[in-house]
Amino acid sequence: MAVVALAVGSTFIGVSDVTPASLLRGGADSEAAFLLLASRVPRTIALVLTGISMSVVGLIMQMLVRNKFVEPSTTGTAESAALGLLVATVFLPEVSLMGKMLVAALFALAGTSLFLLILRRIPVRSIVLVPLVGIMLGGIIGAVTTFYAYRLDLLQTLGVWMTGDFSGILRGRYELLWVAFAMTVIAYLAANRFTVAGLGQQFTNNAGLNYGRLLIFGLVIVSVVSAVVVVTAGVIPFLGLVVPNVVSLMMGDNVRNSMPWVAVLGAGFVLVCDMIGRLVRFPYEIPLGVVVGVVGAAIFLYLLLRSPGRVH
Repeated sequence: MAVVALAVGSTFIGVSDVTPASLLRGGADSEAAFLLLASRVPRTIALVLTGISMSVVGLIMQMLVRNKFVEPSTTGTAESAALGLLVATVFLPEVSLMGKMLVAALFALAGTSLFLLILRRIPVRSIVLVPLVGIMLGGIIGAVTTFYAYRLDLLQTLGVWMTGDFSGILRGRYELLWVAFAMTVIAYLAANRFTVAGLGQQFTNNAGLNYGRLLIFGLVIVSVVSAVVVVTAGVIPFLGLVVPNVVSLMMGDNVRNSMPWVAVLGAGFVLVCDMIGRLVRFPYEIPLGVVVGVVGAAIFLYLLLRSPGRVH
């Protein structure tokens, strides 16, 4: 109910006069009704879908890697998707938005696989070292992307991709996020398998499941969702880290039980951050990725600094 209330409130926040009173006064053919259907409602739906999908894939990554401090922005996944989007823009300029998403998803899958390969070669995997490796890998991939974007005069475009911003979301520009939502539903159907995978490779194989196939399946979901969000709105940092950890503290690590709450809390968290970004400097707007990054980074540091006995 709180998330529904936030969604309704978000729909009526903005510079233009779009209020219940203006809608009743102008009718279905008014400018307010047009703005509501063409801009406000699509933006709210996009925020909800992004919050749900990114929070859920963060939970999946944490179960597969068996570390509470990983998510697409701390494993190089988001940066790899941005690199793929740059490659698609340069070499396939005529390809459709769906085609760019597929290229970005392939790069995201390759970047995440590289992260897992590096982890296997690290003899000591402390709970803090794992996300730091991912952040460093993401920094390297991001540096390569920035270099080529500079050489090709695409720095401004890259800046849009790397900063989650929903100000440009309109009808016809957000529908790809339904693909991310579909992948989230698929992840929920396989929730019990991800719970078993979180217990380790040996336990998973002994339970009659193929750990390798399950790992690939989870990485495909993570890669597609990350690519869709980057193509549609840009990178949203720490979202997939903060929300699953908060839910885990209250409900434990059973994926099927916690995933609905992760989805709901993720949607609410994104809506709150978006409303903050739209109201702090009204009528100007702070990009959602900046607000989520500040709040998420603070929570991330708090989780890192918790006593070792409580970290799991």
